[in-house]
Amino acid sequence: MESAIDRYRVPKTELAKPHRSGKIECVACAHRCKLAEGKRGVCLVRSRSGDELLVPWGYTAGMAADPIEKKPFFHVMPGSEALSFGMLGCDMRCEYCQNWFTSQTLRDPAASQSVRPVTARELVRAAVARGCRSVVSTYNEPLITAEWAHEIFSLAKEEGLVTGFVSNGHATPEVLDYLRPVTDIYKVDLKSFREEAYRGLGGRLAAVLETIRGLVDRGFWVEVVTLVVPGFNDTPRELREIASFLAGVSRDIPWHVTAFHPDYRMADRGPTPASTLAAARETGFEAGLSFVYAGNLPGRVPHAEDTLCPSCGKVLVERWGFRVLSNLLSGSGGRCPGCGAEIPGRWK
Repeated sequence: MESAIDRYRVPKTELAKPHRSGKIECVACAHRCKLAEGKRGVCLVRSRSGDELLVPWGYTAGMAADPIEKKPFFHVMPGSEALSFGMLGCDMRCEYCQNWFTSQTLRDPAASQSVRPVTARELVRAAVARGCRSVVSTYNEPLITAEWAHEIFSLAKEEGLVTGFVSNGHATPEVLDYLRPVTDIYKVDLKSFREEAYRGLGGRLAAVLETIRGLVDRGFWVEVVTLVVPGFNDTPRELREIASFLAGVSRDIPWHVTAFHPDYRMADRGPTPASTLAAARETGFEAGLSFVYAGNLPGRVPHAEDTLCPSCGKVLVERWGFRVLSNLLSGSGGRCPGCGAEIPGRWK
């Protein structure tokens, strides 16, 4: 199956492992596809060529300077801009995907294959020219284009930029080790706490939970998002299980519970009510998390977008949607100016 984007691929070995079957094991994501010569992985954008993998390279399917709050990262340089770039493809198939036009390439005939050639150096120069303080791989699943991100991030680090992934977290220990030297921040979509739900999306819950633990253990700054979808993952029990798991890994992980709106192939239900997000936020605090945010409904859940000091309750960063209205942490070294408590994050 040839594609117009196949010419934007290069041979790489960093995430290829020999398998006892004689096949090559791709360790970019938790599917761990075992590939015979010429065969493609589940993502459809990676394939085997000899003892190497042909991997996406040298293009972008989308690039923009976004508020870092849009990713969302709330504990990383509030009010700054991130140069966001994406490629094509995904290793999962979420029916409510809000980036399906790029993520479902080669899987859905209605998806896009429109790309623009770019070098890693050009992309980093664009970030510097626009005054961005970070470079983030997003829009599709960045794990399946990890080698390209590694190239960009290596150059971005030379310019003093923060680097990050916006990902489904369906990773392997090998790819996390590969990314860690050049990657600072990592947002994971934790979509459900039921293995059968993940199977329906084309992934494994256990792999995502292992990734979250592995990211924290390796020293990435981690934030987690759960898109709360009515009738899919919005029961009090499931949200409590998610919150309890995260608190068991680290109480400092910011958890974003965000509102669903009908999209792609899931237009059979309404948007998430504000009351559901408010309840989920309280569930997170009750489970022991220090920072829980409600997103996509600006102003509908009071103070739900603000960063509050967990010790004294002072409003440290005030937000409305993706806009930062005030920030008391930028000049305080990440400490609450009220009580002196250290607030975890990447504030400078």
